[in-house]
Amino acid sequence: MAAPTFSFPAAILLLLSACLAAASSARILTDPPEVVALRNLTRRSLGESSCRTGNPIDDCWRCDPNWNSNRKMLADCAIGFGRNAVGGRDGKIYVVTDAGDNAVNPREGTLRYGVIQDEPLWIIFDRDMVIKLEQELVMNSYKTIDGRGHNIQISDGPCITIQNVSNIIVHNIYIHHCVPSGNALVRQTPELVEMRGLSDGDGISLYAARDIWIDHCTLESCSDGLIDAVIGSTSITISNNYMLRHNEAMLLGHSDDYIGDRVMQVTIAFNFFGDGLVQRMPRCRHGYFHIVNNVYSGWEMYAIGGSANPTINSQGNVFVASDNLNTKEVTKREGNDEWKDWNWRSDRDLMVNGAFFTPSGQESASSYLKASSMVARPASLLTAKDPSAGALNCEIGQQC
Repeated sequence: MAAPTFSFPAAILLLLSACLAAASSARILTDPPEVVALRNLTRRSLGESSCRTGNPIDDCWRCDPNWNSNRKMLADCAIGFGRNAVGGRDGKIYVVTDAGDNAVNPREGTLRYGVIQDEPLWIIFDRDMVIKLEQELVMNSYKTIDGRGHNIQISDGPCITIQNVSNIIVHNIYIHHCVPSGNALVRQTPELVEMRGLSDGDGISLYAARDIWIDHCTLESCSDGLIDAVIGSTSITISNNYMLRHNEAMLLGHSDDYIGDRVMQVTIAFNFFGDGLVQRMPRCRHGYFHIVNNVYSGWEMYAIGGSANPTINSQGNVFVASDNLNTKEVTKREGNDEWKDWNWRSDRDLMVNGAFFTPSGQESASSYLKASSMVARPASLLTAKDPSAGALNCEIGQQC
């Protein structure tokens, strides 16, 4: 699968050169020679970037050449509403040695065996793996899935479900072509096997979950959402991910009638929304959403949407509209005129190629306190250095 390329007016090609590098940094199995050449050309034109970029997550750990020996320090690098997600920091290292899967009786050494354990575990891998799951991967609390150092893919089957649990970190995984599953027995803990109903085919599904951090993953082409969070899920950070080639990227909030999602607080930061995305980056209901320092490289319908009075605090993002005159608007609301009272603001966002954001509601900063989780960097800085989003190509013994 080739890394995406972009076709934009010459006037904004310089602006997007850094964005091209973000796309190239995503973990893809087969990069054709022309893509490799484009990547190298882009990096030469940008010059060698310094170790520290101003991204507070990456600056916390990526400069350490001994990151492999200090893996658990990643848990102290989270920001935003999901900053308290410790994952398996306080537990043992569990090494996945077997790419196979058995949904009812998982073998020790498989990913499923690790994620269902009752104890905290920091889960790593001993080699490159493509994992095709039998049924959705139902996780237990206090787990980290850490794919650094290898090419780890979950694909062409059911994917990750984080339901009624807390303290989960998913890092450096390439998740793609996820499909529905269910009406089948699935082991959820060492003691509990239950019949699961039909799943939607999300890349990562959050259901009544809290203290969740999803960082540096690449997600594309799933049957439903790439990342969906519903039924009172909250305290979530979605950061440094690369999303592409998908219709409905992120749904945050179960339904207009489900008022339990009024507690939802989600930070969406430093992500790259790339080629082939149509809508829901994200689509929000109820709750509070801090959308900060992301790069949007076109959208086929809209970028940020919502219903049922969500609070949207958009700060320091780069919105690059496509050349389609009918898709210049960043925002979309569902509802009648009541949306004019919803608090949606664009604060120091950079609008490119005719992109525009329709604000609503109050302008005072106090109206956005529950939708504020970190300090936004100036949007112009996102185009000044070589950013990196998606699964990283980290080599052991070197800075990542």
